[in-house]
Amino acid sequence: MPFTALHPDLGRLDSTLPDLGRGMAWGQVHKVRPRVPLVCPECAWGVHPKVSRSGVKFFCHDPNRPASCELSNESWEHHMLKLEMAGAIRAAGWFAALEVPAEDGSWRADVMASSSDGAMRMAWEAQLSPITLEDIEARTDRYAGEGIRVCWVYPGVRPPRWISAVPAIRVRPPQGREAAWVVDDGLAGFGYRAGRWEFREEPLERFVRWALEGQLVPAGVLPRYRRVYRVVDGEQLRFTRDRWWTSQRSVADQDRHEVMRQGQEAARAEREARRQEQEEAAERRREELAEQERVRRAAEDERRRLEQEERHRVLMEQMKVRWAEEDARRERERVEREARLAREQAEKEERGRRALQTARAWWGRLSSKQQTELLPAVAEYAWRTSSLRLEVPEELKIWPRYSYGVPLFARDRRRTLYGIVLPCPDLAASCPALKGELILARIASEERELAQVLPENRIVHLDLPEHEQLTML
Repeated sequence: MPFTALHPDLGRLDSTLPDLGRGMAWGQVHKVRPRVPLVCPECAWGVHPKVSRSGVKFFCHDPNRPASCELSNESWEHHMLKLEMAGAIRAAGWFAALEVPAEDGSWRADVMASSSDGAMRMAWEAQLSPITLEDIEARTDRYAGEGIRVCWVYPGVRPPRWISAVPAIRVRPPQGREAAWVVDDGLAGFGYRAGRWEFREEPLERFVRWALEGQLVPAGVLPRYRRVYRVVDGEQLRFTRDRWWTSQRSVADQDRHEVMRQGQEAARAEREARRQEQEEAAERRREELAEQERVRRAAEDERRRLEQEERHRVLMEQMKVRWAEEDARRERERVEREARLAREQAEKEERGRRALQTARAWWGRLSSKQQTELLPAVAEYAWRTSSLRLEVPEELKIWPRYSYGVPLFARDRRRTLYGIVLPCPDLAASCPALKGELILARIASEERELAQVLPENRIVHLDLPEHEQLTML
């Protein structure tokens, strides 16, 4: 929706001017037949005059316009802000031209303000879309290279990142029919007494006039004064600004305050240096007194040390006597303990020997053939009664832990204990590992013997045939 169009004979037409900038009435191009061949100055596509419901005159692209045309892609808010800036420029007595391109096409100003004598120009840019700091600084530098001042205008709710990187302001749209656009951010004055910058709000039209006339200039902020505070919705917020639009007086006040502050800091530094000298002199006096006290205490400490050494020597003699007595006592206890352990070991070995004799006597009741048949019979019993395969060792191996019986394990990953074969009943009472385990005997008489000493265990007999008894070696 551009406000300008190119006439085949008259050149650029501006719909915001009463005579379109070329001494023509709006009716000479609007709804006339044959149609005036107007084109967009940006994409050269055909355009035709239109009037919005609110009475705003503009040029509308014909159907199938190029999608890349920047003028056509600008929002309604963008166009209204350009129209407002153009009106403020003209109200200040300057000439305003919309959508003015550079001769080499390197830039296009939303609104270009020119003084009445044409000696000064200032570009006014409505920046609504996101833009990087590098891009906006480069575009500002291009204007500066051609001697054109610039002011970037942003109508968003939150200040953009580049608000103080380039000459810029943030404006607040009208809140009612009779209200005006207001500069809400980017304009400030320096309070000398407070020693800080303070936000200022002014109508956009007044700001434009002051900026064009040079009463307001973009000025850099000294590092110490970059922080500025503002109450927003009842809450005090802190902002950081490197640049403001402000008056020359505020610039001078900032410089004057900085000179005054530096003078105060110099005076403060001088007072601090004097105070430091006084403290250093007092510190030296304290050190002298402290040295004297240190010498006195050193002599006192030496006397006490000698006394302490004598007491320590006497105490050590006494302790040596006690240590000798303690060593003798410990040696006697060691000899007694070793003798006791030797007796206990001999008793343990004797018990083991007797237990082994008892177990051999128990197993000696079985012939070689009975011993050979026993474990396969248990494996067959386990398969018949529990469908469980057992690991059957090639030779009988009695385990003292299980009262010299033979433990058999299932063939599973965990190698689960299945039961104990023929534990010695005379030794079962001293084998806690048998508790709760399955006990397997050959015949009923063996089952009865084991049941007398293991009443809580499950005991079964395999009812194997009797053979001639042989002594187990």
